[in-house]
Amino acid sequence: MKSIFGDQIQICLFGESHSPAVGVVLNGLAPGIRLDLEFIQSQMDKRRAKGRISTARREADEVRFLSGFFNGYTTGTPLCLLIENQQTRSGDYEAAKWLPRPSHADYTAFEKYGGFQDYRGGGHFSGRLTAPIVAAGGIALQILKSHGIRVGTHILRLGDWKDTAFSPRETELEQQIARLDGDGFPTLDADIGGSMVRAVEEAASEGDSLGGVLETAVVSLPAGVGEPFFCSVESKLSQLLFSIPAVKGVEFGLGFGFAGLRGSQANDPFRMENDRVTTQTNHNGGLNGGITNGMPVLFRTAVKPTPSIYQPQDTVDLEKRENARLQIQGRHDPAIIHRARVVVDSMAALGLLDLLTERFGPRWMTEGTP
Repeated sequence: MKSIFGDQIQICLFGESHSPAVGVVLNGLAPGIRLDLEFIQSQMDKRRAKGRISTARREADEVRFLSGFFNGYTTGTPLCLLIENQQTRSGDYEAAKWLPRPSHADYTAFEKYGGFQDYRGGGHFSGRLTAPIVAAGGIALQILKSHGIRVGTHILRLGDWKDTAFSPRETELEQQIARLDGDGFPTLDADIGGSMVRAVEEAASEGDSLGGVLETAVVSLPAGVGEPFFCSVESKLSQLLFSIPAVKGVEFGLGFGFAGLRGSQANDPFRMENDRVTTQTNHNGGLNGGITNGMPVLFRTAVKPTPSIYQPQDTVDLEKRENARLQIQGRHDPAIIHRARVVVDSMAALGLLDLLTERFGPRWMTEGTP
């Protein structure tokens, strides 16, 4: 199992859904980075389960620093973060341990690890592992913000409802990102957000779930960041985004929309503006050749409906080697997309921090962009 990512900034995840704790180790952070612990906790609050549209499992998600942090600053040595699992109910999974849940990793993990995997709550494949990702992302986001780089994500689509898209104008886009900087339901249009919440509640009442699309923007990235071919911005961010449980699609700029256009429609013409090279449009989402061009980086992430639904489903009995029926028990989210938005922010920040450190060196984190 390879739960390690990164070149200059490495993250290593550990733990399972029902183990005593989950956590992450970060390698490569420069010494002397002042960390705002309240900001990290505010990021954890965005991920926390709330109300009827989330799981009934309510974890405190208090982040503990075990190493690499002293007197308010990073030390430059490996930084270890720990988050305790305090609300586990492992008994919910015993009766069905031989019955893989459809569209979960239960069967594939069974085949890969020969039945030795921790099946409780999905084990290492659970969305619970996104908690330490958000904690680590809280550090990366602070470093980016200190250089004027902002990351924001909203729910563009949930079920049949669609939110206002991010603006192509940078000033307005920055204002939109600022409006999303809270732990409320992440839409730009509050009325649409209310309709989305009701749609999730309706699906939950029927023992079902919903998915959707997240839209993310990154503003004020310098031009020239990215390491083609295999560590381009799209390559690195896609690898991280597809590592998030339930993510099934990623597109940058117009993405698949390019397929229906001519080059004359798809191209982004250059122009000078206040002694800065910009583009008249941003169809490519701020990226050319896998490298940032200085325009906002824009991408969308497709999140599938939560596979844990309370309706009876067909499955197999791996012990008896026969067909079976399954009625899932336990506590599960009727939708995870509203909680996933901060996970996407965190993954984007970690990937970009790795690329920026590759471009400018580790001192960039504390001394500024050349």
